[in-house]
Order: sequence, then C-alpha cells, then structure tokens
Amino acid sequence: MIFANRELAQRLEPAEGFACVQFAAARKKVFPECGSAWMRCAGADVVFDGVDAPTTQTFGLGMFEEPTEATLGEIERFFTERGTATMHEVCPLAGVATLDLLCARGYRPFEISNVLYRTVETRESTGGGISVRVIAADETERWTAVSARGWTHEHPELEEFMDRVGAILAAREQSPCFLAELDGMPGAAGGLCLHEGVALFAGAATVPEMRRRGMQAALLEARMRYAHEHGCDLAMMVAEAGSESQRNAERQGFRVAYTRVKWKREK
Repeated sequence: MIFANRELAQRLEPAEGFACVQFAAARKKVFPECGSAWMRCAGADVVFDGVDAPTTQTFGLGMFEEPTEATLGEIERFFTERGTATMHEVCPLAGVATLDLLCARGYRPFEISNVLYRTVETRESTGGGISVRVIAADETERWTAVSARGWTHEHPELEEFMDRVGAILAAREQSPCFLAELDGMPGAAGGLCLHEGVALFAGAATVPEMRRRGMQAALLEARMRYAHEHGCDLAMMVAEAGSESQRNAERQGFRVAYTRVKWKREK
C-alpha cells in the first residue's frame, strides 16, 4: 500500500512541476517571442508562461527546502519583472513554517484542489466501439479542436488559452496526446506527462454531445496502459475539490493524497 505522506508528495509535486516547465519550454520553442521563462528556487519549479496563463506559478514550494524571506523575494522579483502576480500551488505537507511565511508576506488563498493518486495497473479495454490512440504529429489541430470543445463548453474563459495549446503540447517532451473515438468519430481528448515513474493524467475533456458514453473511462484505460508500458508505477491526477472530475477519478480507483491551496500575492 502507498500511504498519503510527505514521501508520496515528494514524488507527486515534482511531476506536476516538470509538466509545467515542459509546457513553458514548448511554448517558447513554438512561439519564441512569448517570453516564457522558468527557474528553480528554494527547491521549487518557478514558471512564467504568460500573465494570465494557468501555468504561471510555482510548484513544490517547501517540499525540498524551507523557503526564506530571501528566496521568496527572489521568486517574487521573477514574476514582478514579467508583469504578473506571484502564485504558489502549495502542498499542506510543506509545513506550517512555509504557510506562516506566505501569510506574513501578504499572500492570500484563492483556489483549492485535490491531488489524487493510485498505482499504475492495466486491465482489459471496455470496448463498446471506443478506440483510443496516441495522435500522430499531423493531428494536433484535430486533437486541439476536440479538447477545446470539451473544455470551453463549461469554461469559456479558457478559449484563448486553448487556441494555441495543440501546437504547444505536440512540442512538449514526455507528454503524449490521446484521442478517443466512438465508431470512428473523435469525441474526447486527453494528455499524459511522464516524470521519474509518475504519470500525470491531465487535460481530459469530452465534447458535450458524446458525454456519458464511456469516453473518459476508455481514455483513462489507454493512458494507464501507456504509463505501465513506459515504466511508471504511480498515477496522479489533480481536480477541483469536490468536483465531478474528482468523483470520476475516485470511481477509477484514485484516492485523495492531500488538498492543495493556491496562494496569490499581487504585484
């Protein structure tokens, strides 16, 4: 059994930090003028990927090194110089000292998510006319169209972000994109990022008219098989606390490892 403790968090947090860095690096590769940048400070991954990008933040703060006034100041300058607020996605296992320092420097919590995990296991495909595959290099526009329709139906604020996401994901390292089709019709898209034995399941979305037909389950099974074949033993997923996404993950055997809080300090 894998227990939800600091040791587990020290595997999960770097996996998401790696995914965030790879996304920024891919954006920089595809759009050199974008200004994306990243660094490591106080054991955390620090990423700028655009002023309003959800990937502009830090991961792993307090998990490998206790932050100080000096190191937080360095991180804050990194973001301020690029015209954006400083945001940290912080695991509660970072400890009271880390949270106390954030409060002392004027941060406020504004977002809560649950990090879920399970062992990587494979099982037989559910079938039902659904097929799932890793997309080819020339299918990024098709994948993006499906993903964008699935996400922006409920989150229209992501429309601009999704416009460029296909080309970026295609250029990202260790991050295959999957497309699910029902009787040959594409209906769901999802991503995967592999890092040191951890498979981060992210970006799964189904177009509105093809929901509740097993697309997400098939997409999860295919990505789980891929993770197993590529040496991963641990699967990870992040969802809004108490959301339908969390319930779907728990139905698929994921357990909550911890509840994470996102902190923000204005420029």
